[in-house]
Amino acid sequence: MASTRAYRDDGTLIKEDFPVADISDVLEMPDTVVWVDYCKPTEDDLEELQAELGFHELAVQDALGGHQRPKLDHYPSHQFLVMYSVSLHGGKLAVVEIDAFIHPRWLVTVRKDEGFELGPLLERWDRSRDLAHHGVGFLVYGLIDTVIDQAFATLDQFDQYYDDVSDSVFSEESPIQPSAKWFEMRRALIQFHRLVVPTREAVSALMRRDHRLVDETLYPYYQDVYDHILRITESTDALRDLVSTIVETNLSLRDFRTNQIMKKVTSWAAIIAVPTLITGWYGMNVPYPGFARHWGVIAATLLIFGCAGLLFYVFKRQDWL
Repeated sequence: MASTRAYRDDGTLIKEDFPVADISDVLEMPDTVVWVDYCKPTEDDLEELQAELGFHELAVQDALGGHQRPKLDHYPSHQFLVMYSVSLHGGKLAVVEIDAFIHPRWLVTVRKDEGFELGPLLERWDRSRDLAHHGVGFLVYGLIDTVIDQAFATLDQFDQYYDDVSDSVFSEESPIQPSAKWFEMRRALIQFHRLVVPTREAVSALMRRDHRLVDETLYPYYQDVYDHILRITESTDALRDLVSTIVETNLSLRDFRTNQIMKKVTSWAAIIAVPTLITGWYGMNVPYPGFARHWGVIAATLLIFGCAGLLFYVFKRQDWL
């Protein structure tokens, strides 16, 4: 089932949830723009729209194939926009590709699954009815703004996670242990950067004056979205640097704490070696000073505890124990 809407040039919503076959009739009404949304469309669905609206065959192939990079393609009768809605769930990045066919009279969105809900988008459009008279330019702005807002929420989750990881690195306990979530979050951040940051180029292309999609009134709104994407780019780059720093710091702390443990083990080994040396010497089957005498036992015992105590004092003072 396709979701459909029709707006007057004054921003009034005049029709909703009408059949796709009626699009041509609706477009015959003067000063009217149409929005159509498909979730997981079949080839027949897009062929029906292609017959109605004249999509370019390459754009249809991209919409059906998926796995495109974020981009804006220009065709003689329309433009084709690809971007991604991203959200973080349990350390895994949920990605939904959103394709948009853009024409001055209509906007057709294609979602690859239901991970991107239409509720926030429709609410965004309804909340700014005063801008709806700008037609498709406003609809495209609302779509991009909703996607970028979701990206900001996902970025906040990354930021909070790595703040917690940073705090745990210098805790009194052992350094953080690599885990499945640790590697998943790191991979998700790289994937987030790859899918969201290139949207900046697509938005920049939409804002070009010669395309005439964005009028002077809407231009500041597109500029605001563009600035948001720049902030996401800077924040993502900073997080990636932070992740690298955390890894390097964690490795350094591991080496440091390993050295501390080795010093303690070596110190105790040296202390234990003293009585081993003395008892081994006096354990030989040859006469030695104090052999078969009480004072010899006392002297050996005092020598063991004296040397061991001296080593313990020296190592403790050097903070090896």
